[in-house]
Amino acid sequence: MTIRIAMWSPPRCISTTMMRSFSSRPDCEVSDEPFYGAFLKDSGEHHPMTAEIMAGMDCDWRSVLASLNGEAPGGKHVWYQKHIIHHMIGPVGIEDMPGHRHAFLIRAPERIAASYRVKNADYMPHMLGYETMRRYFDYETERLGHAPPVVDSDTILLDPATVLEQLCDALGIPWDASMLSWQKGPHSADGVWGPHWYDKINASTEFGPPRGALPELCAVDADLAAKCRPHYEAMLQHVIAPQ
Repeated sequence: MTIRIAMWSPPRCISTTMMRSFSSRPDCEVSDEPFYGAFLKDSGEHHPMTAEIMAGMDCDWRSVLASLNGEAPGGKHVWYQKHIIHHMIGPVGIEDMPGHRHAFLIRAPERIAASYRVKNADYMPHMLGYETMRRYFDYETERLGHAPPVVDSDTILLDPATVLEQLCDALGIPWDASMLSWQKGPHSADGVWGPHWYDKINASTEFGPPRGALPELCAVDADLAAKCRPHYEAMLQHVIAPQ
């Protein structure tokens, strides 16, 4: 039986680092933002490499969802699915994945806003996705009767081994120390957008050092981050922390 893990996150949230970590497990298949093409098709938004993305992946959310609810490619026991929250538009959502084990990857909204501005200066406020993240988190909490696992990007960088071990326990899979490192360079599971977004992760072989102080923001980004912060702090109360 396949254990399907849906990891929900905003963009620029070490989500690709986490995907690299899980891909290092010999029992795990990973999928990189499987709803991205459908999002671009249905929203009409223009992102870097839009044409290449839509040409290179399934852009029908119905067939994407059917695939994600099936068995893992390659017969692997664990299937880690990296989902960027603002890709979930229209009728599809967390409610359509009842057979998944859901987890949430968060990051201080000030860091997300600053990082996104560098890579996509035309980003829109909804792309940070914290309102939808909070709704998904509350939905899953009610469904389970307890909070689902939450990982904070800053916290995991303080002690990756301890946080990952607790995350694996919360997801009901064994801890595997191979999750702490990976091969340098692009990986076969990366989306076609990797050349634009993944320069830093492609140069890495392990989790990076802890981050410093929060960045200084322009007025527009500061206002956006302030609107996201209550949702971030609500989930932060349940974060897995080094012990």
